[in-house]
Amino acid sequence: MFKRLSIFGACLAAALCTLPAANAADPTYVVGSGGTYRPFEFENSKKELEGFDIDVISAIAKAENFNIKLVNTPWEGIFATLGSGDRDIIISGITITDKRKQMVDFSSPYFPAEQAIVVPKGKTIGGIADLKPLKVGVVNSSTGDIVVSDVLGKNSTAIKRFDNTPLMLQELYEDGIDAAVGDVGVAKFYIKNHPDKEFNLVSDAKFERQYFGIAVAKGNDDLRNKINSGLKKIIADGTYAKIYQKWFDNDVPALPAE
Repeated sequence: MFKRLSIFGACLAAALCTLPAANAADPTYVVGSGGTYRPFEFENSKKELEGFDIDVISAIAKAENFNIKLVNTPWEGIFATLGSGDRDIIISGITITDKRKQMVDFSSPYFPAEQAIVVPKGKTIGGIADLKPLKVGVVNSSTGDIVVSDVLGKNSTAIKRFDNTPLMLQELYEDGIDAAVGDVGVAKFYIKNHPDKEFNLVSDAKFERQYFGIAVAKGNDDLRNKINSGLKKIIADGTYAKIYQKWFDNDVPALPAE
């Protein structure tokens, strides 16, 4: 037991948690993950998958005594790999939606995936309505783009669209825009890794609350129940909080049971 706990501690420090289970007789599940959505899943210099999602599924596997085999899986067609049996589990920053529930079964939510407003430290802003007189950055065709377009108008010249969040937040730092709207997880990760830029996050109740879930094939209740059981365990014993703090900040969210 001591050896396994020591491995887990080193795993968190290295940001890669593909842990062995208790013994080789335990089941092994193939896990598909996109590998292009930093900080949730991405390839490191050794072409290994790492990120928040990877740490979470690895911790769940440890808690439930099963092995995982991580496979970088392109987003296009990722859901079909469950139906074909090529993947047993998918964890890839997947927002739980009613449409997707028709294709796969989801675990309980493991991450709140709402939007957030990013502003320079010292700038006072209360929420979405305060964006109206400002020049606002969004990632092109993202949820943030849709939200800001509803407020400012789709063709507003006050909206500046970017290919990704780092480019958008660099522009915010250089005063090219007044505020930015994007995925809260991506924004938190950027802020954590660029403390010199001194950004603040602003939430708004009007942002739709969405969650990421871990997907399994329709009807695979046994595996889904294992994942949910493991998720409850890592939340209860503080492992989830440690993983969250490693990638984001100390504002660990409370998660709904379903």
